[in-house]
Amino acid sequence: MNATAKPSKLIKGATGDWEIVVGMEIHAQITSKSKLFSGASTTFGGEQNSHVSLVDAAMPGMLPVINEECVRQAIRTGLGLKAKINHRSVFDRKNYFYPDLPQGYQISQFKDPIVGEGEVIVDVSATEQIIVGVERLHLEQDAGKSLHDQSPTESFVDLNRSGVALMEIVSRPDIRSAEEARAYVTKLRTILRYLGTCDGNMEEGSLRADVNVSVRRPGGPLGTRCEIKNVNSIRFIGQAVEVEARRQIAILEDGGKINQETRLFDPARGETRAMRSKEEAHDYRYFPDPDLLPLEFDQAYVDALACELPELPDDKRSRFIADYGLPPYDAGVLVMERESADYFEAVANGRDAKMAANWVINELFGRLNKESKTVMTSPVSAQQLGAIVDLISAGTISGKLAKDLFEIVWSEGGDPNSIVEQRGMKQVTDAGAIETAVDEIIAANPDKVEQAKAKPTMLGWFVGQVMKQTGGKANPQAVNDMLKQKLGI
Repeated sequence: MNATAKPSKLIKGATGDWEIVVGMEIHAQITSKSKLFSGASTTFGGEQNSHVSLVDAAMPGMLPVINEECVRQAIRTGLGLKAKINHRSVFDRKNYFYPDLPQGYQISQFKDPIVGEGEVIVDVSATEQIIVGVERLHLEQDAGKSLHDQSPTESFVDLNRSGVALMEIVSRPDIRSAEEARAYVTKLRTILRYLGTCDGNMEEGSLRADVNVSVRRPGGPLGTRCEIKNVNSIRFIGQAVEVEARRQIAILEDGGKINQETRLFDPARGETRAMRSKEEAHDYRYFPDPDLLPLEFDQAYVDALACELPELPDDKRSRFIADYGLPPYDAGVLVMERESADYFEAVANGRDAKMAANWVINELFGRLNKESKTVMTSPVSAQQLGAIVDLISAGTISGKLAKDLFEIVWSEGGDPNSIVEQRGMKQVTDAGAIETAVDEIIAANPDKVEQAKAKPTMLGWFVGQVMKQTGGKANPQAVNDMLKQKLGI
């Protein structure tokens, strides 16, 4: 487990410093066309109770049959987390009553999960990295959904999610702040998306977090934890950790004690509230599911899946730093999504990689964020952006003209080379034309000339005036050199 948090991450209470300790259980819906134990569809958004087989509805005599694709996806995820793959695992029945759990139990894995210990390397900031241990990953089926807003007097049950395959990824209590909690989930979601084992869509419930929070004096014994259930956004995870830690500190500093319980986070009120006292494992009366044999496979099966794994974000980031000479921060931003990394490589192919990275991160990502688009829905293709980078490198257009060109391509589309030709956007590199513009500006501003000679930083004003006179088409470096020569700076 990680050592005590840095002093900057401690929370100051009325009686001294406190340390947050967080562990997480992430429920990730497996990417597969059918459910864990039935052939029913997993497509999101179907009409209520339209994706339900007799197995999902727990009709008498119906028997579960394991979906091998879900097993493969769990193993691939385990490999991506550098975790131990268990060649033998067992499905158990976790018994509890809930209206949207038709069987009266959930098929899960308890003592013998499919994946054992692993780790996630988390970039908390540009300068800080932590390792969060993964205790286990097990397979289980999801419950249905209770709907309480359809009628003032009745609740309804939608079983479309019932039986959908989940991976529960349980972390060690290695997280020490809200910031680290957000960074961990962000990184884990990136890994899952690279692997193609979960789409990570939190709005649709494909990724949900149960957040275990406790507080202690720095380096002291672990405190009593409370579990915050089903937090469905990375921003809310950070808020829930902060709010719950402060609630516990206030109780402890008041002389009270923390009760182990399950709580819900209310983002509107910015508070957590009690849901139920926390059950221990024995309360669920786990026992091996008699309808399912133990799940067994050999190392050759695992090795075959390992051979098919894509390049993962940490490896890709290291390669971007080594091969393209990118700063670690830029490389980290580019590999956050697999599609973003692929887009960058298409732009950087055979070009100045740092310039390509700057254009992808600053211009493209900035505009995509502003308009709530993704790389997949970008109006500017990698080929178009690459052409803009080529025009800058060749000295055909200046940086300012390139931004104007990017705007045209974003709004209207088209080939950047043709647009530059048709609209006369080529940079003026002809020394005679630049000299004429420089002479005119100098002649019109004798007072500014004297100021520039006394204070050379004024040169920037002259550069700006020449650029304005030439419609931004003059080569800025050529203008700079010409002005220095004429003004004797």
